[in-house]
Amino acid sequence: MSTGTFPRIVATDLDGTLLTTAGTVTARTRQALQAARAAGAEIVLVTARAPRGVVEIARQAGVTGTAICSNGAIVYDVATDEITASSPLAPGTAREVIQALTQALPGVGLAVETGRNVLAEAAYTRRVEHDLASYLEVESVFDGDRPIVKLLALSSAHTADEMYAAVAGAVGDLAEITYSGMEGILEISAAGVTKAVTLDRLCAERGVTSGDVVAFGDMPNDLAVLLYAGAGYAMANAHPAVLAAAGHRTLSNDEDGVAVVLENLLAGR
Repeated sequence: MSTGTFPRIVATDLDGTLLTTAGTVTARTRQALQAARAAGAEIVLVTARAPRGVVEIARQAGVTGTAICSNGAIVYDVATDEITASSPLAPGTAREVIQALTQALPGVGLAVETGRNVLAEAAYTRRVEHDLASYLEVESVFDGDRPIVKLLALSSAHTADEMYAAVAGAVGDLAEITYSGMEGILEISAAGVTKAVTLDRLCAERGVTSGDVVAFGDMPNDLAVLLYAGAGYAMANAHPAVLAAAGHRTLSNDEDGVAVVLENLLAGR
């Protein structure tokens, strides 16, 4: 991004990035986002969350446009509550991935994000408190032939780093594997589906180059976006791999790190 110019797109992750540890948007961050919009930038929420997990945050942040959800598998119109694009994992491929997962991680629990609900097998015991109403208990994640927007794998005996190391080679090019937390959960999408790929498509539709994007994130599922953007900022609280690879750093999510960067960019226009 050129000195003295303001980005055309501000792409930000939510948990651990835009949100505080308490899960809120501070007044300072909301004000900075509004100032960025007034300066001509489009705010794009880019998150592992499903659309239903974005609505209240968007309201807090005063953001009404497009959100990239489920690690790039869904494009969501916040204002109309409409999923405008979806890239699910093919059932046949999902079965191959699950076979590799269960061989590498015996006892792994499985769930599927459909875009509107979570189908959870018995061994998938994790529940997100603010999302309890969306969980459907199933014998198999293939019950009901619903779209597999994101396959979720849970292990109580491993960290996400350990799980990734154990299965990445076995899954190979079948699918995209990433994670957005330190606990033992992997998030698996269709091959070629990432936050960055979907953001690039959105930018192309708007005639925006990657150099006109500023991005913020904290976890491995954010890294491709941070490397794609003209200026990609890792939060101070980010995963070590993200801190090592990102081109820029800002303060933590609890120190209004996103707002600090936007305020500085606005001041330097």
